[in-house]
Amino acid sequence: MKKIILPTDFSESAYNAIRYAIHLHEDMETTFYLLHTYTPPIFQVEYVFQSPSQSGLDDLYQTRAMKQLEALKQRLQDEFAISKHIFKMRAAFNTLTDEIILITKNENVDLVIMGTQGITKAKEILFGTNTTQVIKKTLCPVIAVPSETMYKTPKAILFPTDYEIDYNRKNLQQLLDISKKYGSTIDVVHISSGYDLTVVQMRNKQKLKDILVPTYILNDLPDQGVIMGINQFQSKKAMDLLVMVRNKHTFFERMFVEPIIKKIGFHIEIPFMVIPLIDKK
Repeated sequence: MKKIILPTDFSESAYNAIRYAIHLHEDMETTFYLLHTYTPPIFQVEYVFQSPSQSGLDDLYQTRAMKQLEALKQRLQDEFAISKHIFKMRAAFNTLTDEIILITKNENVDLVIMGTQGITKAKEILFGTNTTQVIKKTLCPVIAVPSETMYKTPKAILFPTDYEIDYNRKNLQQLLDISKKYGSTIDVVHISSGYDLTVVQMRNKQKLKDILVPTYILNDLPDQGVIMGINQFQSKKAMDLLVMVRNKHTFFERMFVEPIIKKIGFHIEIPFMVIPLIDKK
């Protein structure tokens, strides 16, 4: 049985991501954790010196959050025929990222699916702050779903790579599960740096091919910016899901820090899966 965390701030963006998650796993036995975290503002002096439970604020926020989660669960049950799905509700006084990490460790979670924007809907940033932090720190794959994206069966998957990662099947299992379930084609895109691949890159490329066979198509693009290459590839061939592996030594990390992003624009209109590079042991 799959275990998936569905964070929510009770916005429509969050609900859209939850809807996507249910469609993606509609025929699979899945436990969904409907998660809401809260950090109440400090309105009372005693809150600084006492624990949340002592001041009573924790009970207030907990009760309110659980009522909202109950309403969310009922909304989902009214909208979907979800006999194979189990919903567990969790409201926690914690940061979203820390709570997701905690649940992931304790429950052996497979995946997190969340919206790219929260209530603020800040258009000028790549992802909302919460989404960015979850992507960069969680221990399991994350699928970020754009707020206005309607579910579409992920038949075509885009997988950019620089072949700098020592891939293994354990890393890519969630991607492989999706590809197998939907008979997806995985377009592996490598953007040239102007130099031939190193021995290490060649070895990693072969490992990736061995893992993805027979679902992959190799695409070698001319030297250009990574973001520009991704955008141009999508404009020529419609994709349903973008997948990258998170590693501090690869271009993924640079996507979040380089000012060039603001100039080119990384226009994500499809769900974006980010896979952490985990130990092979």
